[in-house]
Amino acid sequence: MAVRKSPKGKQTSLRHVWLASLGAVAVARRGAGNAVAGAVSEACRLRGRAVGAADAAAAGARGMLLEARERAVDGLAPVLERIGHTPGKPAARKPQRRAGRKPASARKSTPRSAAARKQAERRMAGRGR
Repeated sequence: MAVRKSPKGKQTSLRHVWLASLGAVAVARRGAGNAVAGAVSEACRLRGRAVGAADAAAAGARGMLLEARERAVDGLAPVLERIGHTPGKPAARKPQRRAGRKPASARKSTPRSAAARKQAERRMAGRGR
């Protein structure tokens, strides 16, 4: 079977433009997906570094505070002995109790009006049928 060649040669048709645009969209989508995945992994990596730096800073500050406390206690020990106090651990703070919801049995029920009570009774009676 012989293939006919067009006398015009190679020309760009509307179909070629359409197929090329579909290919460009597919490549762009693939690239966008890779870009998003790369951004997410970079954000996770940066978050890990930030958490590590914050932990290191907190540990350093804790160490400095403990050292300052020891120095203060050592410096105040003679003064405290003169007035009759012995240096010891600071009093532990009680954790503050957060106000929570009262259990249903402890809540005060609000009285219903007669019309609301009748309506509730009708509703409950209708369910029993």
